[in-house]
Amino acid sequence: MNIIDIHFTGGILFMGILFLLLVAVVFTSVLVLKNKTDKGKAEKWLKISQEIALFALVFGILGQLVGLVGAFQAIEEVGEVSQALLAGGLKVSSYTTLYGFFIFLLAKLFKIGFQFSQE
Repeated sequence: MNIIDIHFTGGILFMGILFLLLVAVVFTSVLVLKNKTDKGKAEKWLKISQEIALFALVFGILGQLVGLVGAFQAIEEVGEVSQALLAGGLKVSSYTTLYGFFIFLLAKLFKIGFQFSQE
């Protein structure tokens, strides 16, 4: 399964918004590097990047919770389901959380690298 399949399987709404947040983190990180001679601007863009990354993490968790509620509602309506079907649903609901964590960790690594290079 490639990243595009995961993107569509995880739900186009949440995964699409998370992708836009990833683009925003990358864009603000580029602005940090562009303004590294002006410490005030660089710090401002770095803070914005970190806030977007934190939002992506929380939004990914929200996506998983919405997916789980939908899955549990479907299970309640159907009755008994197989363990394989339940495991597949749990796996799919985790995609948004994993994507959010990836964005968050990418931004944190950038912040660590940027601050290390400033010293």
